[in-house]
Amino acid sequence: MKRQTVLILFGGVSNEYEVSLRSATSVIENLDRERFDPLLLGVTRDGRWLLCRGEDPAPVAADRWQEDAVPAILSPDRSAGGVLVPAEGRIIPVDVVFPVMHGQNCEDGAVQGLLELSNLPYVGCRVTSSALAFDKVYTHIVAERIGVPMARWELVCAEEDRRAACARVAASLGFPCFVKPVNSGSSVGCSRADDAHALGEALAVAFREDRRALVEELITAQEVECAVCGNLDPEAPTTGEIVTADGFYDYDTKYKTDTARLYIPAQIPRESAGRVRELAVRVFRALDCRGLSRVDFFVKQDGSVLFNEINTLPGFTSISMYPKMMIASGMTYSGLITRLIGLALEEHEAKKERNR
Repeated sequence: MKRQTVLILFGGVSNEYEVSLRSATSVIENLDRERFDPLLLGVTRDGRWLLCRGEDPAPVAADRWQEDAVPAILSPDRSAGGVLVPAEGRIIPVDVVFPVMHGQNCEDGAVQGLLELSNLPYVGCRVTSSALAFDKVYTHIVAERIGVPMARWELVCAEEDRRAACARVAASLGFPCFVKPVNSGSSVGCSRADDAHALGEALAVAFREDRRALVEELITAQEVECAVCGNLDPEAPTTGEIVTADGFYDYDTKYKTDTARLYIPAQIPRESAGRVRELAVRVFRALDCRGLSRVDFFVKQDGSVLFNEINTLPGFTSISMYPKMMIASGMTYSGLITRLIGLALEEHEAKKERNR
């Protein structure tokens, strides 16, 4: 069987650039080389697109991949069907794209728009679902519309009078509360506020990432995640739980220190686990997602479940919860990558059928 060329797209102008490199490294290392040939296309922090000359994941992991790379772009021209290398005057054909990218300009629909223009199969959600899921406010609006329970929340914009906004949040939610940038991932810019002064500081931190901030009431509960995989008939095979020393799973704990304790399946009642899996699929479908997503919840002491957020391109690092949950469900890491590529090809074929 002829091997297919998988374009692994990584990096990006994003505050999650480093996470992308770690995820891409894991994907490159675990790609089934009997079925696929990797082609590595990276985007630097300042937005330059460079094609790696080799397939070695080590330079990607060390952020030295730019040293042996040439300018190249994924062509939006549908007739091209691949990566344009201007200096060499050639186009490298691509069978499927695996965008291992996180954060702004990457999983928010921007890259997906380019991939749609290129008319190439790609892993993950389409433009609209990517944009809706990345925007925490729009996600909350959709989830509320379909009756999914969640914490009480308020939206605060940078152009508002800060003192008035803090007073509104205090009256509506009280303290403590959590502040998150509306468009950011991996807990970047998120912080807890225990009083009005801390709320003002937390909003200032969030506004460095986005002009809108989501403020939520404090929920005392277990943090539980659920892996969803599939297209029109998605499955949520298991749950996972994250336990941290201070109760806040921030960026450093996720990707640098590896100090959190992970439990798969989550240490919650069977009924709660079933509810988490049910709601995860419901949110996935409501946002019209494809391929994969990690859906996060709070499970309270009484067993009730509250939706937190959804991540349509979850981390694929060696310590990331999404692959760990899928592996615990019986897949190998390599098999998961192959499955996601298969779902991308399946969706592309279905799209062609719809457009005939």
